Amino acid sequence: MVSKRLSREAGHKRKFLAIVDDTPECERAVAYAARRARSTNGSVALLFIIEPGDFQHWLGVEQIMREDAMAAANAALDTYAAKIRETIGVEPELVIREGKPAEEIHKLIEEDQDIAILVLAASNAKEGPGPLVSSISGKGAAFPIPVTVVPDSLSDEEIESLA
Repeated sequence: MVSKRLSREAGHKRKFLAIVDDTPECERAVAYAARRARSTNGSVALLFIIEPGDFQHWLGVEQIMREDAMAAANAALDTYAAKIRETIGVEPELVIREGKPAEEIHKLIEEDQDIAILVLAASNAKEGPGPLVSSISGKGAAFPIPVTVVPDSLSDEEIESLA
C-alpha cells in the first residue's frame, strides 16, 4: 500500500513521473508526462536509475565506473530537461537513483507523496514492450499509483492532442 498522495492538498501539485533511460521510447514518455503536467497545472519528475550490477570491479575501477555512470545520468537528464523547458515551458525535477529499477521507482513514489501518475512508454519492438511496461503485468511488480503507458509510435502532435 502506498502512503496518501498529497497532490490535491493546498500547496501541492500532481506530479507525473517519467523514467529516463537509453531506450528509444523513453522520449515519448517524457514528452507525454511534460505535456500532461502543463495541461493540468502539475509538475513533472524525471528519474534516471543506475543499475548496481554495473560496478562489480576493483575498488578504483568501481569508483571510476560509478562516476562515469553518474555523469551519463546527469547528461541524459539535462538533455531532456532542456527540451522540456524549451518546448513545454515546464521546469522538471531531476532525480538520480542507484538500484534495481522497479525497487527505486517504488521507493521514490513512497518518498514523494506528490507523485500521482507514473508515465511509461511501450516499445513496438518484437522483443516486447520493454522491461518496465512488462513489469506492471507481472506478479507483485505492479506500481502503487496509476500508470499511463504511451505507445512509442505517437508523434508530438498526437501526444499534444492527448495530453
